[in-house]
Amino acid sequence: MSRNALPENKTSPLRSSRNRLLAGVFTLALAGGAFGALALPEAVTPALAQITTSQPANTFSFADIVEKVTPAVVSVKVKKDEPAETAMNDDDGDGNPFGGGQNVPPQIERFMKRFGITPDGGQRGPRGPEQHGRIVGQGSGFFISADGYVVTNNHVVDQATEVDITTTDGKTYTAKVIGTDPRTDVALLKVDGKGDFPWVKLATSAPRVGDWVVAVGNPFGLGGTVTAGIVSARGRDIGSGPYDDFLQIDAPINRGNSGGPTFSLNGDVIGMNTAIVSPSGGNVGIAFAIPSETVSQVVDALKSGGTVARGYVGVQIQAVSDDVAEALGMKDDSGALIAQVQSGTPGDKAGLKAGDVVTAIDGDPVKDSREMSRKIAQKKPGTTVQLSVLRNGKDMKVAVTLEQLPNEVASADKKAGDDNNDQGDAAGAGLPRLGLSLAPAKGVAGAGNEGVVVTQVDPNGPAAERGIKSGDVILDVGGKPVMTPADVRSGLAEARKENRKAVLMRVKSEQGTRFVAISLGKSNG
Repeated sequence: MSRNALPENKTSPLRSSRNRLLAGVFTLALAGGAFGALALPEAVTPALAQITTSQPANTFSFADIVEKVTPAVVSVKVKKDEPAETAMNDDDGDGNPFGGGQNVPPQIERFMKRFGITPDGGQRGPRGPEQHGRIVGQGSGFFISADGYVVTNNHVVDQATEVDITTTDGKTYTAKVIGTDPRTDVALLKVDGKGDFPWVKLATSAPRVGDWVVAVGNPFGLGGTVTAGIVSARGRDIGSGPYDDFLQIDAPINRGNSGGPTFSLNGDVIGMNTAIVSPSGGNVGIAFAIPSETVSQVVDALKSGGTVARGYVGVQIQAVSDDVAEALGMKDDSGALIAQVQSGTPGDKAGLKAGDVVTAIDGDPVKDSREMSRKIAQKKPGTTVQLSVLRNGKDMKVAVTLEQLPNEVASADKKAGDDNNDQGDAAGAGLPRLGLSLAPAKGVAGAGNEGVVVTQVDPNGPAAERGIKSGDVILDVGGKPVMTPADVRSGLAEARKENRKAVLMRVKSEQGTRFVAISLGKSNG
């Protein structure tokens, strides 16, 4: 070994320092980026490329499909009239790893400027700071027709005053927002004046978990970026809305990819990228895409009227847990349990009742409450649907004529319960077997005129284990209304007499009305 040579397993301080610098730059690139992607806090024309098990791994390439689909993918740039201090601050001040006020090396400062990040950790538009309160946001999109219809995310163009799209050949066009749907985060744009845009097709069938996918988009303003991965899961609920049904993919997705397409190996769009899970805002291999079926349905509605009209039953529903299924004598936990029927709604007019379990819609089985919400929302107002309902152990059919979903329904559902903060000093009747103390609702200020108020909860009791809290109002027990603690005891006694293993209580709280299954095992009686 020469005098200046380094041992095989050693690293020079210079090289180590350089590696750390490069690692920092890479991390910075992920954490910064352009406005327009939704990060959850810790939260085409058919292509010929196919993969076969007999094909040697070293000959497989995504190049064929990329060549065919990339011309249809666009960068979306928007301008909004908002205060400049709120512009593109997606990182909560963590975009600069050197900290505000510290000296930034010139090389890194140039790198930061490339992605619109200021040395103090702030962010600005890719062409420099916007003046007079105008801010620039970026996202992705894709043509779905030769006459210029473009699909992107609602959160990319929300409140935009100007929208421009840039194609992969560098041409820029002004786009008009045809319509948006915040509930599914889908927006439809239109570019006029040309009829031969390259376009891609929305897939008509769902991908399988494990299928290869290719994502194309505009992360950090780098248009035409291609990444690949697989479908990691289907049917994901990420809490973004009542119709969550996302594809989960592990293709690298970053800020600016929002609204971009994810393709199957046939070149069809299987989903539109909309969200990532990441502590830093950069890719960690968990991304979510809106399924093509949802995108297609929303786009058709936006094309025809600029808005989406959804069917509406007017019931508050919840999942059927194992305990609830047992209390109702059901064979399994499939279906949607109606916790409350809102007065004057289609469900009320059709005769639906609290405690009914919807097991199918027009003969199509309902797996859970989420699926029921999606299936009803896909129906047009005025449509009459046949609901298969389980009521008091008997199967029956109920015809419901749907009405249009009111804009205020979502917020009203979240506030369906009374605000029972003032519990007063009413003396409750002790129910040690459940760990509850109760009082008639009429005698407790703010509790309403129906039911029995929970005044105290034993934290170690079975009721506390089911989430019952002080201030909740028990409306009925075993399907029978209760007005006094004695009514509650009678309901429990009757359930025991019928040798039930559990009894259902309908409980109203600040979050709404729901059914709670209470076990009637030996420890309770």
